Amino acid sequence: MVFTAGQIAGILEGEVQGNAEIAVHKLSKIEEGEKGSLTFLANPKYTSFIYSTKASVTIVNKDFVPEQTYTTTLIKVKDAYESFSKLLEYYNQAKDNKVGIESPVFKSDTVSYGENLYLGAFSYIGDNVSIGNNVKIYPNVYIGENVKIGDDVTVFAGAKIYSETSIGNNCVIHSGAILGADGFGFAPNNKGEFKKIPQTGNVIIEDNVDVGAGTTIDRATLGSTILRKGVKLDNQIQIAHNVEIGEHTVIAAQTGVAGSTKIGKHCMIGGQVGIVGHIVIGNHVKIQAQSGIGRNVKDNEVLQGSPALNYGDYNKSYVYFKNLPKIIDRIDNLEKKER
Repeated sequence: MVFTAGQIAGILEGEVQGNAEIAVHKLSKIEEGEKGSLTFLANPKYTSFIYSTKASVTIVNKDFVPEQTYTTTLIKVKDAYESFSKLLEYYNQAKDNKVGIESPVFKSDTVSYGENLYLGAFSYIGDNVSIGNNVKIYPNVYIGENVKIGDDVTVFAGAKIYSETSIGNNCVIHSGAILGADGFGFAPNNKGEFKKIPQTGNVIIEDNVDVGAGTTIDRATLGSTILRKGVKLDNQIQIAHNVEIGEHTVIAAQTGVAGSTKIGKHCMIGGQVGIVGHIVIGNHVKIQAQSGIGRNVKDNEVLQGSPALNYGDYNKSYVYFKNLPKIIDRIDNLEKKER
């Protein structure tokens, strides 16, 4: 796709300084800019590159005042980073603007769907599935019975959505994600054998949720496993049965959340965090990578370590821990002198 600087400025409500007819067909970093590419300058650390970049067009903040000569055409906007992100979103929408039903697919006669559906080859859509408008389902996707999918949803290749799952509007489900598999529910009998507890609930995904590649979200034993609106999950995360994650919480890769735990709103959880089941984590909580959470967490706590401590206490303790060999040597020397 080819756009002129003038067209881009129109999309971003920006002002062109330079050649409004110059065309770009790809994106680049400012330090790696080439002729025909579009880049941006938001971080002052990279200002020097604007005088040497070969990018044809560069998005900058309105208050940018050049101190040297430059060759790139500028588009001045209120917020360069936000505008570039908006342009990336626009680019992806234009690039992925697929419509139509490929062949072969299996689509039950009881499926209902809205306008502008894209259904990729080798997909399976079960009975009584409801699909909204502008939905894109890429090849090799499985969608079980009684699933509901809202408007403007993208399900990438190879994702599996089990029966009874409900997905809201503007959601993205990446490749290999599995929504609605059975929770890990087993109970020992009097012979010491583990017998499966039927998992009869479902998964509910509210609006504006992203689910990363290879992430698994288990159905509830009873009731629902719920991701509230605006939740963002990275790749390879495990969300167990009956977990509830509050609005606009983000979780990084390889984190595991055990069954029936409730996580609040606007939390930030780092990679490889382990969270036990049946606890409550408050709102605006921050958990550093590789922490282990084994207790209830109050609003606004910042935690690190395993088992996790208050972030400030952890850093103080770590100072002592890393100096422990020196401290032991000092104690040994003092004991020798006392003898």
